[in-house]
Amino acid sequence: MTTSPPATAPVRTGPPAPGPPAGPGARPRAARLVLSLLVVVALPVSVVAASLFGSADLGPADVLGTLLRHLGLGDLAPAPALPGLLDALVWESRFPRVLLAAAVGAGLAVSGAVLQAVTRNPLADPYLLGVSSGASTGAVAVLLLGVGGSVSLSTGAFAGGLASLGLLLLLLGGGRVASPARVVLTGVLVSQFFAAVTSVVLMVSGDANATRGFTYWLLGTLGGARWEGTAVTCVVVLAGIVAVQFSARSLDAFTFGRDAAAALGVNVTATRVRLLVLASVITAAAVAASGAIGFVGLLVPHAVRVLAGPGHRTLLPLSAAVGAVFLIWVDVFARTAFNPHELPAGVITALLGAPAFALVLKRLES
Repeated sequence: MTTSPPATAPVRTGPPAPGPPAGPGARPRAARLVLSLLVVVALPVSVVAASLFGSADLGPADVLGTLLRHLGLGDLAPAPALPGLLDALVWESRFPRVLLAAAVGAGLAVSGAVLQAVTRNPLADPYLLGVSSGASTGAVAVLLLGVGGSVSLSTGAFAGGLASLGLLLLLLGGGRVASPARVVLTGVLVSQFFAAVTSVVLMVSGDANATRGFTYWLLGTLGGARWEGTAVTCVVVLAGIVAVQFSARSLDAFTFGRDAAAALGVNVTATRVRLLVLASVITAAAVAASGAIGFVGLLVPHAVRVLAGPGHRTLLPLSAAVGAVFLIWVDVFARTAFNPHELPAGVITALLGAPAFALVLKRLES
């Protein structure tokens, strides 16, 4: 009678097993620390530092002094007042542009994070619902067709973005908005429809200069920033981000699916509609102000999750801060790297985003 040899434990030839995971509060605490550093240090420093770059050679004291005087804090200014032309250059041109870059970057990042959770699609970005295509149609209608009379291009783009949102909700209707797949497919339909309308308008219009200007705007540029438009964009984006933050727990529930969210007491249909509207309004405001700047809303939320984890209470404000700082410096590079020529910021984000997107895809597959 034979007996089997005693079983032996398999020999591990790879790297040693990882130790026990950190406590549940480790990543959120680290994320809050980084967020505090971003808000308290990196973001305001970036706003002031980015205002230094341009054709005129100004020092940090000159820029900071100009900003403090216009904010009513002239007694704290570290340098004498600049001549009128240079003062206007900083306050009327550079500073609104930097603030607009921060607002657009923050808005796109938050909108992307929201749509990735609502649709349960890691590849979702702010333009998933067709808002960018609708904004393009509104812009081209104003610029090439003269729709709205004296309405500005930004106003037309914002109206077009809202029109695309209205069509999306109309096509979804009722409880079908609770289906992530239905939302994504309807968004593709709306996007293609408005893209086709834009193409038709471009083809039938005979104004080559206006078409060239529209194409440049469509690539995503912050060069047209002025105080009036920047202030409106900042208010809309900030209000939208604050409103979305109140739904952070609902976004956490959506990551587990519709049934799990309903079991946790979330009104799935109403909450999803509200979040889609908020994300679309934020995106419409950003696109109306700057054109379509890609990859920010797709990549920033994924990068932040590596540090902050999936909890939206921390993910949303951290994404807003990272998106703001990122786009500020992208715009600085876009307007200085090839001086005297200026590239659209959307071109730079595409060049940076394509390889980064490949890394995200590799991470999602692993």
